[in-house]
Order: sequence, then structure tokens, then C-alpha cells
Amino acid sequence: MTGIDADDHSERTLFAPGPSTAARSPRRRLGSKFESRPQKAKLERDPGMPASTWRLRSDAWEYLKFAVKRLALSGGDFSFIAADGEVWRSLRALKTIELYWAGFGQRYVDEIADLLTTGEFDKAHDLITRAVHRLRGTTVPDVKEEILTEDELAEQRDRQDPRPRFEVLIVDETTESGREELQADLLKLRSPSDLFIYDYVIVPTADDAVVAALTNPNLLACVIRPGFTDRTRQVLSRDLRAAVAMAHEGTMSSPTTPMSPLNSVRRVLRLADTLAGLRPELDLYLMAGAHIESLAGALTHRFRRVFRREDQFELHLSLLRRVGHLYDTPFFAAIQEHARRPAGVFHALPVSRGGSVVGSKWISDFVDFYGLNLLLAETSATSGELDSLLAPVRTLKKAQSLAARAFGAKRTYFVTNGTSTANKIVHQAIVSPDEVVLVDRNCHKSHHHALMLTGARTAYLEAYPLNNVAFYGAVPLSRIKQLLLDYRAAGRLHEVRMITLTNCTFDGIVYDPLKVMSECLAIKPDLVFLWDEAWFAFARFHPVTRKRTAMVAAERLEETLRSNAHEAAYRRQQKRLFDPETGEPAPDEVWLSETLLPPPSARIRVYATQSTHKTLTALRQGSMIHVYDQDFSSGAEDAFHEAYMTHTSTSPNYQILASLDLGRRQVEMEGFALVQKQLDLATSLSSAVARHPLLKKTFRVLTAKDLIPAEYRKTARSMPLRDGLATFWEAWTKDEFVVDPSRITIEISGTGVDGDTFKHEHLMDRYGIQVNKTSRNTVLFMTNIGTSRSAVAYLIEVLVKLAGKFHDSHSYIEDRPEVAMPPLPDFSAFAPEYAAEVPAADPSRQLPDGDLRNAYYAGLRRSSIEHVLPHELRRRVEAGGKPVSAGFVTPYPPGFPVLVPGQIITAEVLDFMSALDTREIHGYDPRLGYRVILPKE
Repeated sequence: MTGIDADDHSERTLFAPGPSTAARSPRRRLGSKFESRPQKAKLERDPGMPASTWRLRSDAWEYLKFAVKRLALSGGDFSFIAADGEVWRSLRALKTIELYWAGFGQRYVDEIADLLTTGEFDKAHDLITRAVHRLRGTTVPDVKEEILTEDELAEQRDRQDPRPRFEVLIVDETTESGREELQADLLKLRSPSDLFIYDYVIVPTADDAVVAALTNPNLLACVIRPGFTDRTRQVLSRDLRAAVAMAHEGTMSSPTTPMSPLNSVRRVLRLADTLAGLRPELDLYLMAGAHIESLAGALTHRFRRVFRREDQFELHLSLLRRVGHLYDTPFFAAIQEHARRPAGVFHALPVSRGGSVVGSKWISDFVDFYGLNLLLAETSATSGELDSLLAPVRTLKKAQSLAARAFGAKRTYFVTNGTSTANKIVHQAIVSPDEVVLVDRNCHKSHHHALMLTGARTAYLEAYPLNNVAFYGAVPLSRIKQLLLDYRAAGRLHEVRMITLTNCTFDGIVYDPLKVMSECLAIKPDLVFLWDEAWFAFARFHPVTRKRTAMVAAERLEETLRSNAHEAAYRRQQKRLFDPETGEPAPDEVWLSETLLPPPSARIRVYATQSTHKTLTALRQGSMIHVYDQDFSSGAEDAFHEAYMTHTSTSPNYQILASLDLGRRQVEMEGFALVQKQLDLATSLSSAVARHPLLKKTFRVLTAKDLIPAEYRKTARSMPLRDGLATFWEAWTKDEFVVDPSRITIEISGTGVDGDTFKHEHLMDRYGIQVNKTSRNTVLFMTNIGTSRSAVAYLIEVLVKLAGKFHDSHSYIEDRPEVAMPPLPDFSAFAPEYAAEVPAADPSRQLPDGDLRNAYYAGLRRSSIEHVLPHELRRRVEAGGKPVSAGFVTPYPPGFPVLVPGQIITAEVLDFMSALDTREIHGYDPRLGYRVILPKE
């Protein structure tokens, strides 16, 4: 395996290093005195992910403040700025960036460049300082208001306004003066009674609109005015140009040649489709002139409203009202109102209103630590506006509907005791006893327990193993298809009810749900899918990662099945898959080699469970179930509600529910910004480890080449995100599996200690760095939407200290051989008494499903089991015995069973267990050994 090659990545930036087109203007020249200077081959610093302009923009302004202050203090020594090409590079980048963000604009950058060119460093520094403080959200210190111009005073007062602020993209081919006029009109529309403030981002072309959507997460709406052109006149990087092209290719109306002005309506439709595909959370509005009535009828499904140009105030009201809907948190508001209202408590819950706490001599520190609001918000009442989770009709019902909108589901349900319970709810709602469920064997233990509870027959799917790092990858689609074909050949396909897969896995392996569901439905058109997205809730809110979520895949699949093109392609493929005379299916090899197309009549039945608290803002155990099921109302709803009531407490934690409501608001308002920052910081961390001279001697970042075998990757780059947005996008479009870039798995063999020791003794105990998962020789670091640049810097600092310690210690050996790990054990088999019957006609067609429930209960009867120590169990296995596990044996983390009830224990399992260094193993007592079912006499 190979880690990151520190030299395999040429430095890239969001924008091309050459001067912008505006810099060639005779009136305004960006750094004109220096544009003729020879340029080096590499001009730009590597800013991480190109789409993360939040960092590139901030760093550029901060650097300019530092550099120009140095110039001002030098007494105007012009050689300082002549020697500092970084000043001009930063200005060139900002010249383009500021087109796509509200704020200063390109003319502001030009003005600074002119001041620097003429040596007026103090004035340039003043302008730059105002920009830096605006980005920080602070006011410029020590500036007397009387020396500010009217425009500067207005700007300062505007930035001090505490109301939440967002940005609105306007696509309009207008002049600079026209843009200023639009901005002036906006200021006139503002009212002190408005709950929010917004600023305009005005771009002239469709390409510029796509760039803004890809790079500016502050946008919450877009207003399109017909008359714009297609191609940008900005100087963009090759990567960003490729990303723009890929965005256009994602729409059905993408042209191969520029459209004529007569096709302005088609141009509007194409841009609307592109923006909706990239950022579905953006509200689209059309501002037209003639024939508005006919346009409104034709474009309703693409635009929220259509306005005439003179209806600026109506647009203003619509923008504020729509953002108000996004901002609404009905259940959290009800909790706040309840806490403010005086009440007499004559029901359960003594802590309600602080009754048993306030005034207590012994637990006053409770309220000191948590605050009185927590107690005021506690209640067991389920009437009034607080609503009941088991039968919501008001605020909770609305909060769940808003969550469904945010996550692209048809229905969403809140869960207050974690995704373990969410998984059990879905299994019980969908599966009946003796129906077959195909499930990834290394899924979370909650799925195994759910299968036992439902009485389903469990058919385990094997993920590809990563033996060198002691964990599994994901299940190849070819294996899933083959197992479905085996059930069809055995005449048992009708018994297969559901497929359960983990997307993404604990270690960050991500499926392509659209492809998986499409090809599986081609074999069995009524399959139900449960995607465990416990670690993937954040993915909905980034244009690239979104496409690999279950809800987006379900929506796209539903649209595809309705198209005439798909139906025609399906008919053609059926002629290859079935003999036209006999109707017999072609050999399995044909089905496995084809990209199978589902019939237009296939049913889209998709469920996703998410640990909102793991990757978004919510209190611990706050989870959601998202439903995209075409048959929910006609058959599944009653069963789902029964399962929901079976597993949901009648006393749910209202604070968890309120946090889910607030977490939904946050990701609708700023999810893109938070996820973009998260991925960018992860890339910075992995790059730092790979390039630091000491770190790369001790640690090794595992990449897609390490974690995904070559046969499942069509793209070649080992870390696509680090190579740019277009490369990232291409991999997430083409490859069967990709790696979640927010997860960094670091191989630590060079330290000489195992993963568990490294985690506890070195990271947590000594430096307070918390991590979830280790293997024998790896540690997994996960960034999230709360990760800061300071936190990443601290981690790098700690790793450098540890690398130095290990490098200097006597235990460190430069050429230390890798620890030999036993192979990861495949699922052996269910014991004959719990396994499927062997077909008498063809014993080779033995199917893998087994009866977990009967094996589980057999393993609980004391008279039917014994405890066997590992050495004795190994002796029995070597003697030819086939001992049967009486229960689940689950190392935690990662939380998937190595043994399940009814499974035959093999030497491979024992070898793997003996090499584990995990401290917590559920279902195994080291004093007594393994629980084994006694053979029947």
C-alpha cells in the first residue's frame, strides 16, 4: 500500500494565476507596474480544496493586511512590494473572488491595486483593514466617524446590524453602474422590522452563476433575469472550468454550442436546472418582462415565483418570507414558550420547572452547571403546543415535515435514542418472519439485533477485506447481484424482502446508492432498501457528496424511471437478458457484465437512518429516519407506526427533539458553508501529515488506493478532493466506491505501538485528543462541522511531538517491519440446524441465509450452552469440531459482530480475535471464554 506522495500534487488555486481581463483595461490595471515581470511556473499557494473560497478569501485579505502594513512602516520603500509577488497574487485572486461574494466587489480591489501602484500604502492599508474586519464581523478600531465618508459610515452601520444576514444571487448582464443602482435600490427596501438582511451578488453570465453556487455558501436564493450570456469572462483555473462544465452536463438541456439570443428562455431553463441540481436548497425566482403570464405557467416547477422587473418590493418580501420559513423551528419555539409560561406542575417529572432542584441544599450545582432554562423546559406534558412524539399533530409534526424538506425525503421521523433504535424500527416495519434480508455482515450490531427480533432469515454479504489494516471495506455490487441471481435460480427470490447496507462505513467507504438500487431492482423490482447513513447526514449539504446519499438517489431513480429514454433502453436490454423464444434468462455472466436497468414499473422504496448527532448539530442520541417509499401510504404506514411505537419511549427527551429541530435549521441556512469548511480542513490535515518531513517518516495517510481495490475505481487520483473540485466530482460520479474525505485514516506502524495504546495513552490521556476508532495499526481522525482551524493545527502539533518522541526512543526502528495481521475472517456459515435447507436437486446452490432468532434464544438457555476458553475452543476446532456461537461477539468500536448466534466458530475467527487489541468486546468474557451452544444429543 502507498500513502500520499507529497510530490504528486502540483499546487493549485481556485483562480488562474494570470492577470484578470479587467487588469488589461487602460483605466484600471491590477498591479500594472508588475504585470510585465516574468512569472514563475507556480505562482499560487495550495489553498486546499479549490471550492473553499472561504479560506482563500480570508487568507488573501489577511496576508494583504500584514504585507501592506509592513510596506507602510518601511517608509514607502517600493522595493518591498516589488519583491513580494504574493501581494499581487493575492490581489489577482481577490479580483475574481469578490465577483462571487457580496461585499467589496472588483472595483474595491482595483482601488487598492491603484493605491499600491502609486505608493499610497497608508490609504491602501485602511481599505484592506476595513475588508479584514468586515470578514471577521468586527468594526475597525480607533477610527473616528468624522473622518469616514458617508458611504463608509453607511457600511459600518450596516455591518453592525445584528440581524442574520444572507446573500442573493442575481444573474443579469448589467453594467457596473447598473449593479450599483441595484444595490442602492436594495438599501431603500430594507426596513427595521425585517427579521433578516440580505445582500446581492450580481453576475453577468451562466458560468459565473454556477461558479457562485459552487463557491459561495452564503447564497440562499437566486434571481434570474433573461438576457444573460453563457460564458464567463473571468480568468478561472482549469479545475474550476472543468467543474462548471460538469455542472452543465448534469442537466438534460446542456448544449454543445452557445445558444443564440433568441433562445433566452432555453438558456434560463438550462441554468435553473443546473442550479437546482447543484444547490437544491436555493430558491429560484425569475424576473421577466414581456409575456410573464405565459412564462409563469410554463416554469412553475422550476421557479418559486415569477416577477416583473418593477415588482422589486414583492421580490423583497418573498425573499424574506421564504428565509423565514427556513429559519422556523416550531418545536424549539414551543419549548421556549413553555419555559417562559408560568405553570403549576401536577404530573410526573419532579425536575420540571426546577421544582426538585431549586432550593435544594445538596444538588444546587445541578442548576449551576446546566442552567435554569434546561429545567424550565423539562416537562412530561404532551398537550398544547409541545405535542406528542408518538402522535404528533402540531409543532413536532411540522418540525418533522421541515426536516423531510431539508433532507429530500417524503417523510422524516425523529428518534431520541439513537440510530440503533432507528434501525430496529425500520426492520420491524418492513420485514416479517422468514423473509430474507441481505445485509452487510460488518454492519452495526443494531441491524443484527433487529434481524433477530423480526425473525427474518439473514443472508450475510461479505465486504472486501483490508487485511493490512484490519478492517473491512464495502460490499461490491457484483456480489449483491450474484446472490440475488442465486436466489432466483433456487426459486426463492420472492422471499428476499430487503437489502441493508452501511453508507458510509465507519472508515469512510461510500457506495453509489443509485447504481446499487438500479441494478438490484432490475433483478427484483420490489426490493426495499435500508441505507444506514449514521455517519453521512452531512453529505446532503454539499453539491458533490449529496449525489451519494440515499434520498437523492431515490429521487433521481424515480425521475429516471418516468423517462421515455429509460423505457426504450430497458426494452433493448431485455432482449439481451432473456431468450426471445423461451423467455429463459441469459447466463449469470451476462447479467453480471451488464449495467442492469430496472423496469419502469419498479417501486422506489428507500429508507435512510441517520445519526444527526454524529455529524450535524444535535444532542447525543438525536437521530432521524428518512423515508422515500412510493408504497408507504398504501401498505407500510401502519406497520411503520406500530414499529415506531414499539421502540420509542413514551417519555422522549424534549431537549433532544428541540436540538434536532435546530440542527435542521442550521444545515438549511449554512450547511454548505459548514460542510465545505469541514472537508477543506480534512484535506489540510492529510496534506500536512503527508508533507511534513518528520510526520511522513512516522505516519502514513491511507488514500483511496489503499482503501479501495483498483477494480472498483475508474479514476486514478489517490485523494481526489486534494486535486481539485473537478477531480473530486469525477471520482464521486464514476467510481463504484469512494472515500469520505472528512475521514483521515493514518497508519501508525512506524510508532511501534498498537492503535489502542496510541489512542488512550498518547492522544487522549496526554493531550486530550479524542478519537473514536482504531485498528491494530491505524487511527481514524474525523473532522466535522464543528472542527476549527485551530483544532487541526493543535492535532498537527501533537502529532509532530509524538513523532519526535517515537523517532528518538529506542523502540523506534526506521525500517520496522509491518505487524503481520491474521486475515479478516469471512462469515463461516450457520450451523446446519439454523441454516437454509440444502437443495436436493443441486447441493451447490446452498444459500447462505440462516435463522438468527432461534439460535439467539437457544444461546440464552443455560441448559443448552457452555463457556469454553479460547485455548480449549481452538483444540476442538483443530480436532475437526464445529462449535456453534451462542451469541453475538462484537468488538467495539467498530461495533459489528465477529460472531453471531448460530454461526460456526472457525480457526480464522479465533486467530483474528486473538490478535485484537480492542479493550471492549461485547458478548465475550475473558474469564469464562466464549458461549457455545451444546450439540443436541
